[in-house]
Amino acid sequence: MTSMWSLVRLLLAWLGGWGCMGRLAAPVPAWAGSRGHSGPTLLRTRRSWVWNQFFVIEEYSGPEPVLIGKLHSDVDRGEGRTKYLLTGEGAGTVFVIDEATGNIHVTKSLDREEKAQYVLLAQAVDRASNRPLEPPSEFIIKVQDINDNPPVFPLGPYHATVPEMSNVGTSVIQVTAHDADDPSYGNSAKLVYTVLDGLPFFSVDPQTGVVRTAIPNMDRETQEEFLVVIQAKDMGGHMGGLSGSTTVTVTLSDVNDNPPKFPQSLYQFSVVETAAPGTLVGRLKAQDPDLGDNALMAYSILDGEGAEAFSISTDSQGQDGLLTVRKPLDFETRRSYTFRVEATNTLIDPAYLRRGPFKDVASVRVVVQDAPEPPAFTQATYHLSVPENKVPGTLVGQISASDLDSPASPIRYSILPYSDPERCFSIEPEDGTIRTAVLLDREARVWHNLTVLATELDSSAQSSRVQVAIQTLDENDNAPQLAEPYDIFVCDSAAPGQLIQVIRALDRDELGNSSQVSLQGPVGPDANFTVRDNRGGWFCQPAAAFPPCSTTTGPLLGSYRTLGLGTASSEQHGHGDYQCVPLPARWLHGILLA
Repeated sequence: MTSMWSLVRLLLAWLGGWGCMGRLAAPVPAWAGSRGHSGPTLLRTRRSWVWNQFFVIEEYSGPEPVLIGKLHSDVDRGEGRTKYLLTGEGAGTVFVIDEATGNIHVTKSLDREEKAQYVLLAQAVDRASNRPLEPPSEFIIKVQDINDNPPVFPLGPYHATVPEMSNVGTSVIQVTAHDADDPSYGNSAKLVYTVLDGLPFFSVDPQTGVVRTAIPNMDRETQEEFLVVIQAKDMGGHMGGLSGSTTVTVTLSDVNDNPPKFPQSLYQFSVVETAAPGTLVGRLKAQDPDLGDNALMAYSILDGEGAEAFSISTDSQGQDGLLTVRKPLDFETRRSYTFRVEATNTLIDPAYLRRGPFKDVASVRVVVQDAPEPPAFTQATYHLSVPENKVPGTLVGQISASDLDSPASPIRYSILPYSDPERCFSIEPEDGTIRTAVLLDREARVWHNLTVLATELDSSAQSSRVQVAIQTLDENDNAPQLAEPYDIFVCDSAAPGQLIQVIRALDRDELGNSSQVSLQGPVGPDANFTVRDNRGGWFCQPAAAFPPCSTTTGPLLGSYRTLGLGTASSEQHGHGDYQCVPLPARWLHGILLA
C-alpha cells in the first residue's frame, strides 16, 4: 500500500481570550518508501511547515494549563498511530503537547517583561517507529503585552535650583520616567507628565518632562523651597492607565534684589572723652535679606563733622558697621556729635537696578561723657630765665595749671626731686611761682631742667607733669685770663720787630668771648719788648727782661700775669732745646715783639 504523506494542520482555539493562528501551506519534496509491503515507489512532493506568529496574552489568570493551539496530520485517522512532538524554548515546562491529540497548552502565567517570545519546533512522527511523518517546522509564540507595569522614575527624587525672580518658562530640570511595557504595542508605554502638586508655581511639559517656572517674580525671601510632585501616566494619560510619581525639591537661589535697610532711623551712642583713637563706640547693622555676597555692605559717614571725629568700617563678615573714635575727644570743648551714616551694597546686579536704590541712610548721635581729668597746664613746656649771681629767693617765673572738670578746684605744685637734685630752685605750692634757692653760676651750669608736678587738692590721684627749662643768664663777672702759662725764649741776635711769641687770653663770660680783649705790657723808656694786638690793637714797650702783662675786657675787669722771658744764643741754633726761628704772623690775639 502506497504511503501518503498528509499535511499537518494547526487548529486554532480561542479560549478565554487566548488565540493562536497557523496554517499549513507550500508543498514539500516527496519522500520515497512504503508502509509494510512492497510495491512501486510512489513519489510525493514534501511539504514544509509555514507558520504565522502566535500571540499569547501575558499574565492570563484563567485555569491552568490553558489550551493555546492544536497540531493535526491528515495521516492521523484517529487510530492512535500518530504522535505529536514539541521541542524548543519552554517545551515541556512552559508549553506541553498532548502526544495523541496534538493539543498545545501553556502551563503557567507568562510575563512579557521577563521573556517576550519563544521559538518552538512542531513535528508528527509514527508512534511505533518514531519515524517522522513530516519534517519539523519552527514557529514562534509571542507573549502579547498588557498594561501591567506602571511608570517609574529611576533617578527620583530630584533636587533642582533656579534663581529667584526668574522669568516665566525658565527651565528648572527634566524628569524622565520609564515604563517596562512594550512601547511598540498599543499605548501601554506611552507616557504623559502632569503636575500633581506645585501649581501655580511650576509646570511640566507633558511629552518631555521638562519642569519650568510658571509665574514671575518668585521671591526667595518669601519662600525659598518648593516641593513639586510630578506624575507620569501611561496609556497616553487616558483613564485606566497606570501612573507613577516623583518629587522635585526646587530651591530658589539668591540674587541681589533687596537693598539694605536700617531698622531704625536714629542710633544713639555714648563714649567717654578719654577714649583713645580706635576705641569702638558702637555697631550699626543695616538689614539685607539677601545672602552671601549679595548681602555685603559698606558704611560711610556723610557729614564732615562726624567724619573728623569718628570713623566707620565694616566688620569681617561684611554686615555690621563699626563706629570708632578717630581723634581725641574733649567733653569741655564739645559734648555731642550728630551726623548721618550710609549703608550701601558692595555688589549690585544691573538686572535688578529697578528694585533699588541699594543703599539707606540713618542718623547717629554720639554723646561725649565727661571723665575725671588731671590738671592741664597752660603750656606744653615752659622756658624761663634768671641772671646768675642773684640772691636766693629771686623770682624766676610762674607756671599755671587748672582742673578742666572744675576750674575753681585748687591745684598744688611741687618740683620732683630727681629733676633738681642740688635744690637750686623752690616753687610756691599754691600759685606755681618758681624762685632761686641758691646763687647760680652760669659758668658752672647754664641750663636747669625741672619737672613740675601739679596735683588736684581734692583728688591726689589726678596729677600731671610739665617740663620747665630754666636758663642761667650771663653777667660780666669773670676777668680775662691767659690761655696757658708761657716760658718765652728769644735769640740774642733777634732784630727789632721780630715775632717772638703769640700770647692768647680767654674770658669765661658769655659776652667776653665776643668783646675786645686788651693785652698790655709794662711801659717806660727802657722797655726792650713790645706787646701788640694782632687784630690792630695796642703796642707796648716792655722795660724788663720779665715784663708783666695785663689783659682787660672792657673798662671794668682786668688781671695781671708775669711772663718769663729768656734769651738764647744764636750759636745754639739747631743744637739745643731752643730754636730761633721766626713764627708766621697768622696768629691772632697778642703778639710779643723784640
